[in-house]
Amino acid sequence: MSSFPLRATARSALLGLISASALPVAMAQGRIDPVVVTGTREAQSLRDAIADVVQIDHATLRDSGTASVADVLQRYAGVQVLHNGGPGQASGYLVRGASSNSTVVLIDGVRVGSATLGQVSLEALSVSQIDRIEVLRGPASGLYGADAVGGVIQIFTRQGQGPFNVSAYAGVGDFNSREGSLQLSGAQSGIDYALGLQRETSDGQTAIRPFDQFGNYNPDKDGFARTVGSARLGFTPASGHHLGVSFIQSRLNAQYDGADFLPDFSADPTPDFRNRLKTRTVAADYRGQLSLLWTTQLQVARSTDDLLSGGNLVDRFKTDRDQITWQNTLRFAPGQQLLIAYEHLREKAQSSVYLDSDRRTNHAVFTGYTGQFGRTGVEASLRSDDNSIYGGNTTGSLGASVAVTDTLKLRALVGTSFRAPTFNDLDYPGFGVRSLQPEEGRSIELGVNWQSGVSSAGATVYRNQVRNLIGNETDTTRCPPGYLYGCASNTARATLQGVTLTGAHRLGLWHLRASVDLLDATDDRTGNRLIRRAAHQESVSADYDTGIWRAGATLISVGARPDGITLGAYAQLDLRASWRFLPQWRLEAKLLNATDRDIQPARDYQALGRQAWVGVRYDMKGF
Repeated sequence: MSSFPLRATARSALLGLISASALPVAMAQGRIDPVVVTGTREAQSLRDAIADVVQIDHATLRDSGTASVADVLQRYAGVQVLHNGGPGQASGYLVRGASSNSTVVLIDGVRVGSATLGQVSLEALSVSQIDRIEVLRGPASGLYGADAVGGVIQIFTRQGQGPFNVSAYAGVGDFNSREGSLQLSGAQSGIDYALGLQRETSDGQTAIRPFDQFGNYNPDKDGFARTVGSARLGFTPASGHHLGVSFIQSRLNAQYDGADFLPDFSADPTPDFRNRLKTRTVAADYRGQLSLLWTTQLQVARSTDDLLSGGNLVDRFKTDRDQITWQNTLRFAPGQQLLIAYEHLREKAQSSVYLDSDRRTNHAVFTGYTGQFGRTGVEASLRSDDNSIYGGNTTGSLGASVAVTDTLKLRALVGTSFRAPTFNDLDYPGFGVRSLQPEEGRSIELGVNWQSGVSSAGATVYRNQVRNLIGNETDTTRCPPGYLYGCASNTARATLQGVTLTGAHRLGLWHLRASVDLLDATDDRTGNRLIRRAAHQESVSADYDTGIWRAGATLISVGARPDGITLGAYAQLDLRASWRFLPQWRLEAKLLNATDRDIQPARDYQALGRQAWVGVRYDMKGF
């Protein structure tokens, strides 16, 4: 990793040493042994996980002081994020340097997002509807199939449990921002339920800076309005058996800066450009323990991503996904389990820019093994995908861990992965290339975890070599004849390698967290760093909690990034405070970008300046 800038490496390593006495997020919140699902597709103790898994629990989400899923991922999971402006604008995410369309995103086990663009619009999601987020950092195609090159982000929505509960929030902020949310949940007589509704609006500011390279600047404000509703209903007819249905829908109306082209080919940025996005996920599932050895789970789901985008001329991009997953877990010995599953996925993409709608179907069978033998743990996965467009792919992983002492664990993991071309990569007029090949990756990672009482630290070193990296080729001589502005293409090889340091510590009433991510993402053909990847990113948080009063701060530091030009490094400071004036009521305040830093998250775009919020939160069961 010799291409890391020396100064950034030294600074990040120093911060890592400072944080070395520092627990994963859920541990810092007092949960002694959190349980995660994403690493093996079955519940396991986070302490036993061999893969690099981060859990961001509900308390952390609630107290984070941010309503943005992308910002939560950056702050607590070391994910680099991209914003085309302020809140409500299009967001991207880079897990271990892999692009947004090289990371699988699930909501309650259902694959979501646009099959044309190949990613999820995180700006359409609301933190208020989420129970927890799990991030599996590292290739996971052996369990999740195509696109899990960088990892998996799985969002779990709220479920009903315990007595009837009501929680709500209302807040106002600068830029004429407003937010309100309401959740109802509970369980009684074998029936559980959870209902949620959230609404947020903001006038925002212009998303693009003056004198941008494409002439899209418009001084008008680029605001947004987002409405999210969710519902879950479950029934337990007998012990060990559960039937459930769920529904979540989001509507986002976001202004952005763009340009229509006049007959003389000059750019006209004056129209009111908007993204009108509607997403919906509907699912039904059954989970039953058929015997002491056998647990089965069946899920049938449909997700829809429907985008209308443009000014005077509006294009439509719609994705419908139908997914059936049948998963069986056999626990044939103490500490050992075998997972056997089948998955059917049908994707249909419709667009006003395509001549015809595109369809593809994927059938997959996969298996996973988890075993614990005293202080040694073993995990393995193997998956075979058969796709109607890009054919067959077989991927897998093998990992092991050793508890050297009661507080120190070593782990190692190797695996393969692949990414399928999106419909845009294949068919977008003037860009898509039908002969494009899927990406293929080979990875290895080594990690160490230490935990003692309320302190812990972890370090992971990884290297992921990707062949046939899918990207945008701007040299038209490398494109098929007739491509005037570039095309989708395969890069022979790219290397994604880096180091992740994480930790947290509790000192009296103080909760401290820190993470350091060093990344070397390089095009092996040219030796250049891949665009928009920072060589380093750090996050430090400190919270002081008396039970009545709570105050905290988070500092995010991001290094310089190539994006046609070099985007400058930046540091953003967020402050938050709350006062629980009654057991069920809490007054909250936050100051985002407290130093009013001028941040360019992507070329020619600008993030919001300083923004103050005040709000009140209610929870019937108390905080």
